[in-house]
Amino acid sequence: MSEGTQVGGLGKSTATVSPSFLGGAMIIAGTAVGAGMFSVPTVSAGMWSIWAILALAFTWFCMLHSGLMILETNLNYPVGSSFDTMVKDTLGTGWNTVNNIAVAFVGYILCYAYISGGGSIVVHTLDATLGVAPPQMLAGLIFALGLAFFVWWSTKAVDRITTILLGGMIITFFMSVTGYTFNMKAAVFFDSDNGMGMGSYFPYLFAAMPFCLASFGYHHNVPSLMKYYGKEPKKILLCLGTGTFLALVLYIVWLFATLGNISRADFGPIIEQGGNIGVLVEALGRAVENTSASNMLSAFGNMAVASSFLGVALGLFDFLADFLKFDDSPAGRAKTAAVTFVPPLIGGIFFPDGFIIAIGYAGLAATVWTAIVPALMVRVSRKKFGNPQFRVWGGEALVWVVFGFGILVAVSHILGMFNALPVYP
Repeated sequence: MSEGTQVGGLGKSTATVSPSFLGGAMIIAGTAVGAGMFSVPTVSAGMWSIWAILALAFTWFCMLHSGLMILETNLNYPVGSSFDTMVKDTLGTGWNTVNNIAVAFVGYILCYAYISGGGSIVVHTLDATLGVAPPQMLAGLIFALGLAFFVWWSTKAVDRITTILLGGMIITFFMSVTGYTFNMKAAVFFDSDNGMGMGSYFPYLFAAMPFCLASFGYHHNVPSLMKYYGKEPKKILLCLGTGTFLALVLYIVWLFATLGNISRADFGPIIEQGGNIGVLVEALGRAVENTSASNMLSAFGNMAVASSFLGVALGLFDFLADFLKFDDSPAGRAKTAAVTFVPPLIGGIFFPDGFIIAIGYAGLAATVWTAIVPALMVRVSRKKFGNPQFRVWGGEALVWVVFGFGILVAVSHILGMFNALPVYP
């Protein structure tokens, strides 16, 4: 077997050719494109359309390159090493403790958010199609347990199911968005009836930045991809670039469909109801009376949240296995699965409506290990190891851009917690 082409389930290694980059790209895109699709329009209500697109594009640029910095560092360690190994060796025990807490918190809070969102969209779908509305906590429980099986089985299983889900997402997304886009109104998208200039919306941008960051959160999957492909930086680079760019394109198209049909004023009630996925889908259905588009959107929502849950859970699973030193045997993976899924399942059962709040806190904690730590870590890594296999372009300047972006997001969320930023409504 070449250096780390470990595929197959339950720790079985096969001496085969490295898998295609497509599966890895689908894991990255599926992790990013998911519940973020439903939080982005809601949190964009303040800054509205143009600033939302600019904020997403800048976030994508910074988050892609911070992921590449993790890859550059990860290549200097044995296949299977995750953040616990890398950060401890480059930045020391103190930073490693902070980073581990942040990684675990984000993984758990996002798994909880997706269980909450998954329960919400499943209830909405069943109610709209069958007239049956089970308790949301029951729907979330079934949703999570069914998908947890694939994470427990293997990375390859997640690759396969995520590829299928993302294919279905693309089909249902464009079938639903086509109906909504044809009905979009320029006056609604640009909010021209308010007579407000772009400068009036700008102050709302900062409160939304943590949500934008969380919408491109895939970084815990970088070590998972190296575990899957081995030390093949060009292939992993292609996975990250393709997957994150696809996510950006889908987010922007989605903003045209949502912000072009639901007016800025109508987002007020959506936010007041917690901004959960079912609420947004229902509001879009009221704005555009198109039953087939609404059904396709519900199907997309189910697959989107499922793919995000799988991607986040896989990254958390591999991180915890590395941190707790559980092996890759069936018993070891069962122990890792238990510590991965039990805490968010408890949260999803007892607090089923915390989707938007959870995404915001995930954005704050994720800033540590998706922007700040990768920038600091890659500087030390270059001094310690050089860059024998791969080096991110841009030198020190790009490192400080990514670091500064992380600080901006963290400060924005902290100010928001103290009501020091304008929020909508």
